[in-house]
Amino acid sequence: MEDREGGGVMFDDMLKRKYALSDAGVGNAKKGIAWTVVVNLVVMGGIGFLYFLMLQFMEVLVVGADLPQPLVYLAGVVAFLLLSLFTHLQQYQNTYSVVYGEVANMRISLAERLRKLPLGFFGKRDLADLTETLMSDVKRLEHVWSHVVGYLYGSYISTVVIAIMLFVFDWRLALACLWGVPVAFALLFGTRSSTSKNALAGKKAAIAVADGVQETLENIREIRATNQEQRFLDRLYASIDEGERVARHAELVTGIFVNLASVVMRLGVATTILVGASLILSGQLDFMVLFMFLLVITRIYAPFDQSLALIAEVFMSEVSVDRLNGIFNEPIAEGSEDFAPHGHDIDFKGVSFAYDGDDVLHDVSFTAKEGEVTALVGPSGSGKSTCARLAARLWDVSEGSIEVGGVDISTVDPEVLMRDYSMVFQDVVLFDDTVMENIRLGKHGATDDEVMAAAAAANCDEFVQKLPEGYATQIGENGARLSGGERQRISIARALLKDAPIVLLDEATASLDVENETKVQGALSRLLAGKTVLVIAHRMRTVEAADKIVVLKDGRVAEQGAPGELRQLEGGIYRHMAELQSASASWKLRPKVE
Repeated sequence: MEDREGGGVMFDDMLKRKYALSDAGVGNAKKGIAWTVVVNLVVMGGIGFLYFLMLQFMEVLVVGADLPQPLVYLAGVVAFLLLSLFTHLQQYQNTYSVVYGEVANMRISLAERLRKLPLGFFGKRDLADLTETLMSDVKRLEHVWSHVVGYLYGSYISTVVIAIMLFVFDWRLALACLWGVPVAFALLFGTRSSTSKNALAGKKAAIAVADGVQETLENIREIRATNQEQRFLDRLYASIDEGERVARHAELVTGIFVNLASVVMRLGVATTILVGASLILSGQLDFMVLFMFLLVITRIYAPFDQSLALIAEVFMSEVSVDRLNGIFNEPIAEGSEDFAPHGHDIDFKGVSFAYDGDDVLHDVSFTAKEGEVTALVGPSGSGKSTCARLAARLWDVSEGSIEVGGVDISTVDPEVLMRDYSMVFQDVVLFDDTVMENIRLGKHGATDDEVMAAAAAANCDEFVQKLPEGYATQIGENGARLSGGERQRISIARALLKDAPIVLLDEATASLDVENETKVQGALSRLLAGKTVLVIAHRMRTVEAADKIVVLKDGRVAEQGAPGELRQLEGGIYRHMAELQSASASWKLRPKVE
């Protein structure tokens, strides 16, 4: 009993690993396998019924026996047809219909997994690659789940049962009939590495095409502005041609081996006839036995014909399974759902961080106190944005720790932690929805009045009133119908609406003109009072009113203190940056004098 249970568990694990099935999917697959076995045995039972009929008629012809009642045979035929219809319907239900739910669950599970992965994962995988996994890889497995798993393993089991019966009936004809089956499968399994290699090349080519299309569409304005349309189109056409070439090669190689294996297997028909005729001539076999084997051959090869193609598809689908399992095997950011900090001071303690093997931060320590504005400044690439993302646990630190109110954030579930954060980053993300709903994203269930109050505080009223339908205007994909400054003001309004105790601003006013920047900064000063504010800015005048400035250089804290203190440091980095920006403010564009 334990052995059977252990074998069942091993089989379940094999299905999960090999075909990326869920627990429910494994259960459905086993039902599909069982009903496929039943269908194949019922079909073979029909052949047995036909053999029985022929025996009856041969007795009538040879020995003059009475012809049986036709109604008996008619009832047998009707019963067989009804049984066949019922079993085929059950097979269809358990191999095709249930798969659509598994596909939906797989995509939802993938989305949930991606939602919980740290941000560093997405830096390693581009959008086209992830889209290919969510859509094409799952679609390929959909076909494997519906057309392959149940049919393939069901054919294995039913054919073994039928083969045992044939060997019991006459081992010589059974051997002549079935010898080609293991040879054909061995031939196909011998090409497994080649098939998998071609499938991997095809997947890379498909990703390259998707990447090229996405890149061209996203950068169409820049491409047209630089008159590079033809160059980009030629490159895109080349990647499409390469994708087609790889696909044709893979299909050709697979098709050759599948058909060759099918031909080898069907040589069993010839050997069955030759062996059967020889045995009949020598008086060792009755003709009706050979007739029965010839009937069986008409059906026994049919499942294998499809199985050979299905096995080739399994080999090709292994690439998709590996890609899906690669996402599910990625470690997620986890933690406790209990988060009760004592205040909201953000304390960096000896924080180091490496991204893809490259060191970004080295032993960074500072405290952003509650009720104060702490500004991070420094040259490009010094680690300012990285600090902001680490503070919100979008990434996890490599060494050291970050605490909020005395609680190590690496121990807190990221979604729970984010309830206490409002963020406005330099790269604004908006949805193809109305202005109202894009702002309401900051606080689920916020009233229209609350949304408009936050919008007014972020100085959105000015441009919203000019839109065709005001706050009900659709703004296009990622706010395509708005300017950069307008998009950023919506992002600021969203953060203001959330009204979280910690606010992270990464170049939040970079896309605003001087007038609007002043208005938004005034609104931020009023509405962010009492909160922990971490500001990242390149323009020194943006952070002159900060309570504390942390200067980063080459991933290290070079200076920290009040703006006035840092301005007094002889040879200090902050002082040098402020002086450079003051000098650049007087720069003017003048025509060249001949």
